[in-house]
Amino acid sequence: MDWPVVLTLGVAVLGGAVVQSSIGFGMAVVAAPAVVLLAPELMPAALLVPGVTLPLLQLTHGVRDIAWRPLGWALGARALFVPVGVAIVVWFSPRAIGALVGVLILVTVVLSVRSLHLRATPRNAVVAGAVSGVSGTAAAIGGPFLALVLQHERPDRARSTLAVFFTAGSLLAVGGLAVWGAVTREQLLTDLVWVPFALLGYAAAAPVRARVDEGLFRRAVLAFCVVAGLTVIARAALA
Repeated sequence: MDWPVVLTLGVAVLGGAVVQSSIGFGMAVVAAPAVVLLAPELMPAALLVPGVTLPLLQLTHGVRDIAWRPLGWALGARALFVPVGVAIVVWFSPRAIGALVGVLILVTVVLSVRSLHLRATPRNAVVAGAVSGVSGTAAAIGGPFLALVLQHERPDRARSTLAVFFTAGSLLAVGGLAVWGAVTREQLLTDLVWVPFALLGYAAAAPVRARVDEGLFRRAVLAFCVVAGLTVIARAALA
């Protein structure tokens, strides 16, 4: 294990945890590109343990106002599509995976702003869950799709719902990758090292969470989804 690299990437995890603790998602969007550039052998499993720990902390200490109906539809669809994400990891290159995920995120944002009025309906939740099952497993980025569906919900409600979604989704992804032998000991050890960075990010985000109202929340979700899409496309180009 290259400790200077692992600790440097821990700072990226901390920054991503600040973003996710503020708007409900974003840790993988911030940290994954840095991991791919400096230690690509740690992907995609490298961020999955912090991806469980941070949302569990949010649910333990934050407001637990969960949109159970769309969450149930999204989780069911995500569980069904995790094997597809595992197969993509096995069969396709990181460049192809990143390009596909990035384009899907940007298309979803454009449709949301220009032609679709996305709400937390069962149909939208199922589609978001299915796409997240693939992208969250194959590229460690599964949050933007359900976040777009929840963009009109209250910030606390969206954050809590996404926290449950990430907890269950990350566990499903770890299980699926482990069954296929795509999780290494080094990845799991690195995950454990990064957990404290994620916890520090949650603590650092407290002043931001207190100032995010519904209008600002929706704008932040849309803006960060654009950042997510462009980031994973750039990551694919550099892979």
